[in-house]
Amino acid sequence: MTDSPRVEVYTKENCGYCDKAKALLDEKGVEYEEINVTGDEDAFEEMVERANGRRTAPEVFIDDELVGGWDDTSALDQEGKLDEKLGIACADGGEEIVEHRTMVIAGTGIAGLSAAIYAARSNNDPLVIEGDEPGGQLTLTTDVENYPGFPEGISGPDLINNMKEQATKFGADTKNGIIEDVVAGDPANGTPHRVVMTNGDCYTADVVIAASGASARTLGVPGEDELMGYGLSTCATCDGAFFRGEDMLVVGGGDAAMEEANFLTKFANKVYVAHRREEFRAEDIWIDRVMDKVDAGEIEILKNTELTEIHGSQADGVDHVTLVEHPDGHPKEKLDAGDESVEEYEMDVGAVFYAIGHTPNTDYLEGTGVETDAEGYLLTEGGKGGGQTATGVPGIYGAGDVVDHHYQQAVTAAGMGVKAALDSDEFLDDLKRARTKAGAEGDASAQADD
Repeated sequence: MTDSPRVEVYTKENCGYCDKAKALLDEKGVEYEEINVTGDEDAFEEMVERANGRRTAPEVFIDDELVGGWDDTSALDQEGKLDEKLGIACADGGEEIVEHRTMVIAGTGIAGLSAAIYAARSNNDPLVIEGDEPGGQLTLTTDVENYPGFPEGISGPDLINNMKEQATKFGADTKNGIIEDVVAGDPANGTPHRVVMTNGDCYTADVVIAASGASARTLGVPGEDELMGYGLSTCATCDGAFFRGEDMLVVGGGDAAMEEANFLTKFANKVYVAHRREEFRAEDIWIDRVMDKVDAGEIEILKNTELTEIHGSQADGVDHVTLVEHPDGHPKEKLDAGDESVEEYEMDVGAVFYAIGHTPNTDYLEGTGVETDAEGYLLTEGGKGGGQTATGVPGIYGAGDVVDHHYQQAVTAAGMGVKAALDSDEFLDDLKRARTKAGAEGDASAQADD
């Protein structure tokens, strides 16, 4: 925080707007000098002179600069500019506000960039924060064949770069960085929200669209980093068709693993499912479907089995994997403990699919009051009509995998990003009308006081 500016507020008795101005400064923890002009002709004339002839109260000054009456002060606050003038740090330990933006979008994946394209075309001045996974999960996909409009397919990075270029063409700005925290604004209309970056920079915004995605969980085994996107995938529906005729391994034991194994039988020579325990966590209906495929010889279940290494190269893809098995389950733990009864063996497969869940990237929203489910996915309004992507906090919207734990497809994320941009645009229109009305009421009150 910089040295505190000198704040002066000219007030009069029985003035509701004066009380509002003081309450706002009190709420911000700002020290100010109150000059009550009631019955004090000298103070009144001083106020009129400094306020360029205005004869109403309150009149707020910051370092001798006229801010104005309550309507002017309130409007500056809603735009996020009052804190700049007051020299207030954006958050504890943070730097001062860099600038106010109409909209901040968290994430440059498909959902965030789709929202940015529509928001920019609506002149909503979006600032898109890339996050710690610029481009999202799609950048790990070497070929995308199921995104509409690309009959020959397109690489994930190329699709993201094309969308980013399209968004910036219409006026969106992108910034490399990670959002550490969002502080929700006025509970009545949600503005302005404070967006605090990990480097200490801070922005204020009327709207925040959370499109920060969900990160697929991984195992951290050798070969994983090198082969992600080269035969190792976290999305069977995205990449399964690229490995037709191969033996494939699915890692996991929940609904997602059963669903992906079932799906992959369309392409695989055989699908293996490795699960570290005896019992599956999946619903019975999915287990039954998989067992039907087991009976048909299309799937083989490897219970009490874990993956410990993936072998191959980026040039040739996955060649084989190393697995460990123990009849009591959790063989890796037992192997690390020196249990010699753990069996280790290798298996030839041409592709590996992780289906061990996702972690939604919502930590930065924890203090805002937005609701999440037990796994951390954002809860939005849904239903029919407008506002489907709205959270319970005015001006905060959710789109893509940060909300959707079921479909998790690029095209559905894009559609949700568009919805969030349209919902936000409607919110901003309502906010603009409310500010205009408040300004008009403030002018009418000032005239009545004259």
